[in-house]
Amino acid sequence: MMISMKKLHYFLLTTCLIFTCTFTSACSKNPEPVSKTGYYFDTIVTITLYCQNADAYIDDCFDMAEKYENLFSATKEGTDIYNLNHNNGEALTLDSETIDLITAGIQYAKDSNGAFDLSVGELSSLWQAGIKTKELPEKDAIEKALHTISWDNIKVDGNTVRLENDAQIDLGGIAKGYIADKMKEYLLSQGVTSGLINLGGNVLAVGPKNSDSPSYNIAIQKPFSDDGEPIASVKITNQSVVTSGTYQRYFEKDGTIYHHILDLSTGYPCENGLDSVTIICNKSIDGDALSTTVFLMGLKDGMNYVENLSDTEAIFITDSGKIYTTSGMGKTIPYTEIKE
Repeated sequence: MMISMKKLHYFLLTTCLIFTCTFTSACSKNPEPVSKTGYYFDTIVTITLYCQNADAYIDDCFDMAEKYENLFSATKEGTDIYNLNHNNGEALTLDSETIDLITAGIQYAKDSNGAFDLSVGELSSLWQAGIKTKELPEKDAIEKALHTISWDNIKVDGNTVRLENDAQIDLGGIAKGYIADKMKEYLLSQGVTSGLINLGGNVLAVGPKNSDSPSYNIAIQKPFSDDGEPIASVKITNQSVVTSGTYQRYFEKDGTIYHHILDLSTGYPCENGLDSVTIICNKSIDGDALSTTVFLMGLKDGMNYVENLSDTEAIFITDSGKIYTTSGMGKTIPYTEIKE
């Protein structure tokens, strides 16, 4: 669907990533870029392609976005996840792609020792409501929700899933990454070799930009900037950039900021001195899961974790405005510290 200028303006102010593509005279040697914007998953989706018949391919990607929203949304009635969460613990047959995504989420939970857990649905819904109303969830409700969280409560058997112990699934931590990867897979199958997919800040490059300027320059937003001011940038070719940040969804009450990145050991927003973590890797679904997981690990442990992953780098921004990058970033990211 098309979006209003008001929503577009809001996105530009709040999205965690701003992609900037400088169009030069090289465009005369390559197809002119075609860019369209839609609104899915409660966020702005922008796709830019450098190819013939770009409009048709982008429309196909938007059809994919609508299809996946109707499978993965936890709040939209009739989706696979909504139906599963409201099935009173009974087994339910789901679409094969929903099964694929749930299975991937379980593996990420295992790999992170539960720091990332897609059974967080009841707790995340409490805080989503709290952010809307600017009110803290009740302590008893948080405690109750904590007892439902464990990836082991999700029982997958072929194409059926059953939830135990009142668990609720929330795929928000990996769904956009999965969808971006599927869009890229489709575009490559159609012979499209140059483009940029942006699902509400999950940015994924389809090949190089063009022969004369192969890299896309992706800007990382300065946390809590009122106008979306960038603080850093990274050049990518055929890679993904995903950020998790405290400033993306939050409210302030009595001088304290309450954000959407939840510490599953306490049930409250994570407090570890970080404002954002950006992951650069090959697959957007990996970047989606890792950006949250690594944020929750904190600067030291998160840095060590990423250093041991292949083809993966990270950018950490602390609440004091310091920027730290993993060793593989080298000099590819020009940055400055936040000016006090």
